[in-house]
Amino acid sequence: MPTYLFKRIAMAFPTVVIVAVLVFAMIRAIPGDPATLMLGDIHDPALLVHLRHEFGLDESLPMQFLHWIEHLLRGDLGMSIARHRPVSTLIAEAFPVTAQIVLCATVIACLVAIPAGLFAAWRQNHRSDLAVVMTTILLVSIPSFWSGILLIWVFGVKLHWLPTFGYQTFAQAGWGSFKYLVLPVVAVSLGEIAVVTRMIRASSIDVLRLEYIAHARAKGLSEARVLGRHTLPNAFGPALTVIGLVVGHLLAGGAVIETVFTLPGMGRLLVESIYARDYPVVQGCLLVIALIYVVINLLVDLLYPLFDPRLKH
Repeated sequence: MPTYLFKRIAMAFPTVVIVAVLVFAMIRAIPGDPATLMLGDIHDPALLVHLRHEFGLDESLPMQFLHWIEHLLRGDLGMSIARHRPVSTLIAEAFPVTAQIVLCATVIACLVAIPAGLFAAWRQNHRSDLAVVMTTILLVSIPSFWSGILLIWVFGVKLHWLPTFGYQTFAQAGWGSFKYLVLPVVAVSLGEIAVVTRMIRASSIDVLRLEYIAHARAKGLSEARVLGRHTLPNAFGPALTVIGLVVGHLLAGGAVIETVFTLPGMGRLLVESIYARDYPVVQGCLLVIALIYVVINLLVDLLYPLFDPRLKH
């Protein structure tokens, strides 16, 4: 197990380096000049040269990359071109909204998907299993932005139960701030419930066919105990990997749902910065999302030995 852990941690470092290079290269591939965009209708060549020099846009790409890495090592993500504020401050203000959506959606997906997947595996080839499978196919086929629009129309426009846009912090509205997250969380969690349910079902079916499950039943254990104590712990390993991917997918796909519900999260900040050609903010957002994704997958790799006896030694 120590060798396994060391290899996984060592593999994370080159991944971070590759992510940094790709983020920088992709941002520079976006057409358009942010300095020209900032000037708008003002045609002043001297001011354009000054802005390009101020933000380092007049340097060669290798020098821009080296300066960016140098600032990153000092914890400096740069200054926003459009907002004239530190990128780290903008991300720190937007990240809590995205984090709440991602964490709530992941928890809901696990709470619903794990028992649903176990039940479907236990009732394999029965009508209830077919109902679960068909429901997951339907859920995974619906884009989150479309389910978000439907939820807005039903619970916001027709029933007036929940707000359809905007956001208030806990300091502003107390526990009432969570009502702004209900519809976005439900919209993004539906598809993830389907993904996790299908993985739990598939891995549980494999475990239920093993001899020790038959032995547990022969000892007179109830089906609930067989599923909860003997099946789920051994079937959870593959599902843990999928859950890690779900968290990363929610982080990367938050831009869509945050735009639909006009939430001031990191995804919406990223979209607005792309339109504004705000290189530092786009680079900072993409780098933070990618690093979180790498860290989550590293944690999944480190937790995986707990569910795989072959890796415990």
